[in-house]
Amino acid sequence: MTEPSPPSPAPASAGTHPAEPAPRRSWIQTWRVYAEPASARMLALGFSAGLPLLLVLGTLSFWLREAGIDRTTIGYLSWVGLAYAFKWVWSPLVDRMPLPLLTRWLGRRRGWLLFAQLLVAAGLCGMAFNDPRLALTPMVWCALAVAFGSATQDIALDAFRIESADAERQAALAATYQTGYRLAMIWAGAGVLWLAARAEVADASGYQSGAWRFAYLVMAASMCVGMLTVLLSPEPAQRPPAPARNLADWLRGALVEPFADFLGRYRWQALLVLGLIAIYRISDVVMGIMANPFYVDMGFTKDEVAAVTKVYGVVMTLAGAFLGGALAMRWGVMRVLMLGAVLSAATNLLFAWLATRGHDVTALIFVVSADNLAGGIASAAFIAYLSGLTNVQYSATQYALFSSMMLLAPKWLAGFSGVFVDAHGYQVFFQATALLGLPVLLLIALASRVQARGAA
Repeated sequence: MTEPSPPSPAPASAGTHPAEPAPRRSWIQTWRVYAEPASARMLALGFSAGLPLLLVLGTLSFWLREAGIDRTTIGYLSWVGLAYAFKWVWSPLVDRMPLPLLTRWLGRRRGWLLFAQLLVAAGLCGMAFNDPRLALTPMVWCALAVAFGSATQDIALDAFRIESADAERQAALAATYQTGYRLAMIWAGAGVLWLAARAEVADASGYQSGAWRFAYLVMAASMCVGMLTVLLSPEPAQRPPAPARNLADWLRGALVEPFADFLGRYRWQALLVLGLIAIYRISDVVMGIMANPFYVDMGFTKDEVAAVTKVYGVVMTLAGAFLGGALAMRWGVMRVLMLGAVLSAATNLLFAWLATRGHDVTALIFVVSADNLAGGIASAAFIAYLSGLTNVQYSATQYALFSSMMLLAPKWLAGFSGVFVDAHGYQVFFQATALLGLPVLLLIALASRVQARGAA
């Protein structure tokens, strides 16, 4: 079957919420969108985007804890992830600046995607050949390279996704993207643990750096999924930027206009929108840094954590992502955004309960399953919400600003998570992260009310 050409970009006015779909679709029509070629591409590219995140945060924290690094240091090292929070700084370059050879060969979006994927793979190889027990600094520098490459990939990929379909299909693309992203996180979480466990020498005990080296090299090779997809995908149709007469004109178009456009469209409501973006995932992000050290300290083995997150986590993540995307198309993004926020905070309380159970694999299965279901629903709705805020003329820059704000406060706060756990214990920590989700509910309610008044 011949693949249809990519759809034309939505008009500039598409930068408003596509949250409430019309006309009403049947369930068959709703689910059919997942069989379209653009959805398949988003599945593979979502995998490429999701792979590096845990490898410099969650899984790395398991490695560091097993190597004997203390929890406070692990918490501070999570600030490597702040590269994602500041990607808006260089997003105008990704939006506007061509890369030598790559842009001419692949186009603006695909050229930046391939460059970023190659940087991620190189950084993962560097991490593989460093042992944190012997020298932590080289590991940190390689992790920073992975984070920078991953953040750059996110900038280009978000623009690629937004420009690949009309506003009505953004929730479905967000769901398939999120499914690929979550599958990669499971591979980069459970998969790494499984690979490291298989690579351990049978008659040796304790920490084995060679096992982690093998696992991270496999992760570097896994980036080929995204590279191959980039090479086989069409470049989306774009609205070319107006030619710049001089450097000042170029800088104004690249740096000033994307932000001025957003403020001009939303005016005083921009503060409410940005506040919601800044804290929507705060309970999940802060809690997630200590999840793997928690598993280690509770006595769960690599195989147990890998099996639970790989089997039960995959099923519930897929269910959550597709359910969130479908519900957003039928009910509207804001309702599902509220549902995801409630579920995300509630599952943190389940981790607090798990802390009282000790080494209980059945309880771990239940908690991880519930957490992944909630995360899939929340993320699919949130990605669709952010996509609806962008003007396609500045899609890379504006989306990078939104997704950066989503991570800045949570990741900064997460850096102190190890200090908090050392002082108060895991149970109080998980309860505190659940309470962090309460202001989110208020902001969603206010944003929904403002949006409803604007649509009236």
